[in-house]
Amino acid sequence: MSIVSTSPRLLRQLFLAAFYNGMVASSLIQIGSSPPKVIVSLHKESLTNEFIRESKVFSVSILSIDTPKKFIMFFGFRSGRTYDKFKEVQYKIGSSGVPVVLENSVGYLECEVVDSIDCELHTVFIGKVVDSELLSTTKPMTFAHYAEVLKGKVPTTAPIYACGC
Repeated sequence: MSIVSTSPRLLRQLFLAAFYNGMVASSLIQIGSSPPKVIVSLHKESLTNEFIRESKVFSVSILSIDTPKKFIMFFGFRSGRTYDKFKEVQYKIGSSGVPVVLENSVGYLECEVVDSIDCELHTVFIGKVVDSELLSTTKPMTFAHYAEVLKGKVPTTAPIYACGC
């Protein structure tokens, strides 16, 4: 489980924290190693999707297995259109100018979008990793842990919602 974060290009240049946004992504897949590339799928109507399409950069903060369910719900069940998700969260501005969630994270990746794929209700973003850091040796959280141990649910707009998880 991870939090994908970004901001629009102009606002990122002005460092306006009120316009950062992030959301929970239940999966992140590595698709290349030289250079390292990853993919993430986000609902088209999400503010994070909108910001990534405009800015062409995003960060991925990999959540610790110890992350409280409440923290995940904070990023997964509230819209950045009506609530500042970074207001009370520990974060930093990464080398690409995007917010990087540090709280409950074992590490992060910063990515530049090299391509995207339209998948009906979702956009799959392909990102080239331009920066990364390991923050902790704590185990990362998997979706299985979130669903089975924390008894977490997913929003109806999540890519995995249809599978009945």
